[in-house]
Amino acid sequence: MHGIRNIANRIKRVPANIGFAFCQERCGVKTIASRMGPSTPTKELSSELVSQLGKPPRMREDPAFKKVDSPEFHGIFTPEVDSLVSLFKQYDYELRIAGGAVRDIIMGIKPKDIDFATTATPDQMKEMFTKENVRMINAKGEKHGTITPRINGKENFEVTTLRIDVRTDGRHADVVFTTDWQLDANRRDLTINSMFLGFDGTVYDYFYGYDDLQQRRVVFVGDADIRIKEDYLRILRYFRFYGRIAKDTQSHDATTLAAIKDNAEGLARISGERIWSELQKIIVGNYGPELVLEMHRCNLIQHCGLPVEPNLKEFQRLCDALDKFEKPHYPILYMTGLLHSLDEAMMMHERLKLSALERDLALFITQQRDRVDTEYTTLRDYQKLCLQPYAKRDYVEQLLKYTNNVELYNQLKAWQTPSFPLNGNMLKDYGLSGKNLGAGLSMLRLMWADSDFQLTSEQLLEKIPHVLVKLQSTSSTQAPNKKKRTE
Repeated sequence: MHGIRNIANRIKRVPANIGFAFCQERCGVKTIASRMGPSTPTKELSSELVSQLGKPPRMREDPAFKKVDSPEFHGIFTPEVDSLVSLFKQYDYELRIAGGAVRDIIMGIKPKDIDFATTATPDQMKEMFTKENVRMINAKGEKHGTITPRINGKENFEVTTLRIDVRTDGRHADVVFTTDWQLDANRRDLTINSMFLGFDGTVYDYFYGYDDLQQRRVVFVGDADIRIKEDYLRILRYFRFYGRIAKDTQSHDATTLAAIKDNAEGLARISGERIWSELQKIIVGNYGPELVLEMHRCNLIQHCGLPVEPNLKEFQRLCDALDKFEKPHYPILYMTGLLHSLDEAMMMHERLKLSALERDLALFITQQRDRVDTEYTTLRDYQKLCLQPYAKRDYVEQLLKYTNNVELYNQLKAWQTPSFPLNGNMLKDYGLSGKNLGAGLSMLRLMWADSDFQLTSEQLLEKIPHVLVKLQSTSSTQAPNKKKRTE
């Protein structure tokens, strides 16, 4: 590929104290592509870019030090995986399993997804798949080295060219393709995610990720500060994997936490959607409440849509309460416990771009939680709340969980909502229409609930004159306020 020789020569001339991996003559760098722009070949790799790799991490002399022979490993070999492996072997490109699937297999967990890494460049893969009439999908991944073939018309696999991340901005990076597995492992976030697995069961572990996994230790590859600055989302990934891997809540690496705290403001540069995706997994995972408190101590919370001084006392009460109810719980339910007010719920939504359900549930809980045990005390109160146009039954059930009302929660869960005997069309002939229709229906539903849901449609229709009077009275008292606002 264009520029290979010039790049390799420049890498050999880089001083030994800058970017250990680039100084190896076997590095096999091929081309540079950008996630911040179109892929382009290059002839230049400055010392500044090379230095971003940081100091050499602790390295294993023989990375191919172990073989696995477990049901989880043998279970990955579907006909589609076999076809993919055969194809790369036929074209003489190396292919290995990468990242999370390797970690899961070593832990005795069946991987949900399998990602692959290869020495083939995206262009070489496209040429190979085209020649073999293999359909490729999701062309967006190509700019950072990922090609997604659909094998046998049944299964999609993400196959990514080995690469080095340079010139990062905390969210994206320019990538240099390479044929060196060690260089690719070095640019990954955590040691436990930096291993590869061959199809003969050989584990390739350059930075003692296997040992860290056995000790349930979560640390970055090499310099934590540099790894975090490459992508600030790695801060939250650290906490997510800590919950999955660690044996207790107090085994954090002090140097890692210090680097996280120093880079806390970098999270402000990450999109709300990406932050919320990670937060959801953290908060409902192992040690979720403890990890949130640790994140607060690291000054991360205010960059995740939460107040600088979160409602920690209420959050701890909520976490204790939710332990009494069957899991799983909505992640947003936990998050709401950290809020003091309705305004903070809206600020959280604006930062994290919550779904409509998550947004409305957070608003509902912050609006209604102080009315529990004062305005709402009986099952009938919660049944009537379920009938309100601004409430959904699910929201009311979540409110009971939030406020630790186990008995009322179980009673409401067991309650079968009866069918309301009226509809809007039936009311039009009785003078209820337009703006009054919704309010009138709500009033009739509450009357129906107060009768223990026994009133018939005829009996409810007889109450419409009373409803109209009440609506007219309400409208007349609100009119001056409206006029005043207009003035």
